[in-house]
This record gives sequence, C-alpha cells and structure tokens, in this order.
Amino acid sequence: METVSRESHGPGAVVPKARVHFRVTRFIMEAGVKLGLQSIPVATACTIYHKFFGEADLDAYDPYLIAMSAIYLAGKVEEQHLRTRDIINVSNRYFNPSSEPLELDARFWELRDSIVQCELLVLRALRFQVSFQHPHKYLLHYLISIKNWMNRYSWQRTPISVTAWALLRDSYHGALCLRFRAQHIAVAVLHLALQVYGVAVPAEAEAEKPWWQIYTMDTEIP
Repeated sequence: METVSRESHGPGAVVPKARVHFRVTRFIMEAGVKLGLQSIPVATACTIYHKFFGEADLDAYDPYLIAMSAIYLAGKVEEQHLRTRDIINVSNRYFNPSSEPLELDARFWELRDSIVQCELLVLRALRFQVSFQHPHKYLLHYLISIKNWMNRYSWQRTPISVTAWALLRDSYHGALCLRFRAQHIAVAVLHLALQVYGVAVPAEAEAEKPWWQIYTMDTEIP
C-alpha cells in the first residue's frame, strides 16, 4: 500500500518502530469503523497485529498487509465476517482518499491473494492461537459498579465512562494487551479516567483497601 519504513525528514531517516505500529493500528481502528466492525473484533485485529510483530521482524513484512489480514482474520475469530473486497476498497480509500473503488482486475486479485496468503502466514506464526480475552467486559462491569457507588449527579456531569472507553481503545495502539491481564487494563483505564476529572470514589479514605484492589483479584467474568 505504501512504504512505512521511511519518513520525509531526510534521506535514510528511519521511522521508529513504535511510531510505525501506532500508525498501523490507527489504520486498523479507522478501517474497522468504516467496515462496521464492533469494538471486540477491532481489538482482536490490533492484538493479532501486535502479537505477530512480537514474533516477526518489522522490516521483513509490509505492516499494512499484515494489518489487513489481521482485520480479515479477526472478523472470522469474532464471527463478524468481512469480504476481502470490502477490506481492499476501504484500505485503498484510506491511502488514496480521492480514488474510486478498485476494478476487479489483476491488481485487485493480486491484493486479495496477498491478504489470504498473509492470513495463513499470521496463523502459522501465532500457532493458531488467535482468541484473546479483552478488557471490555471487565470495564463494563467495573463502570456499572463505580456508577452505583457514586453520587448520581457527580457521575452525570463528568464523562468518566466515555473517557475510560476512549483510553481503552487508545491502549491498543501499543502492546499493553499482550503484557497485562485484561482485568488490570480495565482497572487502569478506569482509575486514570477518575484521576483526569479529579473524581474520588466514595468512602475510599475509610476503606481498608483501595477500591481498585477489589477489582484486581484476578477474578474471571464469563
């Protein structure tokens, strides 16, 4: 789709890998929205992408092709199937905003075959382990609990929920999803959202434990 290993800051200027991964996961998120994907398939696509490049060298593969294949595979894993044609057209429009949908010509079929073959490569590289536990269900549970603890008017005038969900989404720009448990990520984004708006959890000063320790006991939510 495009060369991502170089920037226009001068000849031979190498883009840091973290910046490349940030840009590519941003592409996954924006493409996911245009494809109508829900938040879980998008999170799975980002996780597949990060996990693949945890095993593979960035310089050896086109990260955007891996991303397109990750989107395609995530749709299967999370049972929100996508057509390769839609992924190709959305990706083409992302890189070429004024372009028309691709014709079903040799270039289209080459791209389609590349995505399908790359999907198999990703599956083999990840040893077919492409199902993940995401923080979303934990965050939803924690938000409901915190909302029930807090004063209703205090909750309504501060966008704690919106901010926590935004922080969770943005966390997928990096590989936090692979480094920490889903419960801990959910608590972390909620804690940060509360800190951003200076909101204190009721009776926290009198409690024997901080509120967040209740949620980090590694309990599972089915």
